[in-house]
Amino acid sequence: MTFDEARPNRPLVFAHRGASAAFAEHTRAAYLQAIDDGADGVECDIHLTRDQHPVLLHDANLDRTSDGTGPVADRTLAELRLLDFSSWKGVRIPEKFGARSEQFLSLPDLLDILRSAGRPIGLAIELKHPSPYQLKLEDRVLQVLRSEGWDAKTSTVDNIKVTFMSFSPDSVKHLLRAVPSEFICQLVDDIDVDEIRDELGLGPLTGTAIANVMKAAQLEGERILDDCEVLLAGPGIIYVREHARTVQRWLESGRRFRVWTVDTERDVALCQGLGIHEITTNTPARVLAQLHSTGHQVQLPS
Repeated sequence: MTFDEARPNRPLVFAHRGASAAFAEHTRAAYLQAIDDGADGVECDIHLTRDQHPVLLHDANLDRTSDGTGPVADRTLAELRLLDFSSWKGVRIPEKFGARSEQFLSLPDLLDILRSAGRPIGLAIELKHPSPYQLKLEDRVLQVLRSEGWDAKTSTVDNIKVTFMSFSPDSVKHLLRAVPSEFICQLVDDIDVDEIRDELGLGPLTGTAIANVMKAAQLEGERILDDCEVLLAGPGIIYVREHARTVQRWLESGRRFRVWTVDTERDVALCQGLGIHEITTNTPARVLAQLHSTGHQVQLPS
């Protein structure tokens, strides 16, 4: 059975950086727990190391989620494997989920974990920008996937259905050269220029310039979805709440929706009521339980 044949008549549930409410994000434990929870798929963020290995980290710097510091791009894969990426969460890792030294993952590591699921499973890869390697990030990820047996036409490798995501319109356009549009997701979120400028803590000129670049990317991402250049729309849950007309227009135009990060019962119910196709959450077991308890009341758009 393929991933598409196994698709249930409810929103698919993707584990955001693994089951990251339970274990440190992007770790072996988080992904193994997501599989145990029955998640339909998992999501990950990708950066490149100094020696060009795609690795699973959200931040461009190591400080928040490891005992290291500085840019990810300044470290080799071997150097990153020496760091502790799980203890910050303060949760004991069961022995079956591996030792602390085994928690950090490269993209091939994650593929091996997903192969072991014993069932079809989705993998949503977010390409993180800005990257010091620019669009070499996309090229390297595709190169690694091909070496693992990835088929571009179906975007599968063994039991794994792969989709690609980015907030960067340049990344999305670059991916379209090698990947069918049905497997590419344009992520979108609201950008408030004044708010971003204040958060960055930069001077008014520099902060405004950066925020305006981010706003331009948001508008271009919305245009890509308006013009149906990719099949998957990836708004955040706040965007869904605040842009009902835009969401409805994209749904009616045939966009498939993947909404992040949906963790409350109210937001799960909102997504189900709207006919959202895919939910990305930190708590896959709880969201699946809620969806199953409501039955198949909502007919999802085709």
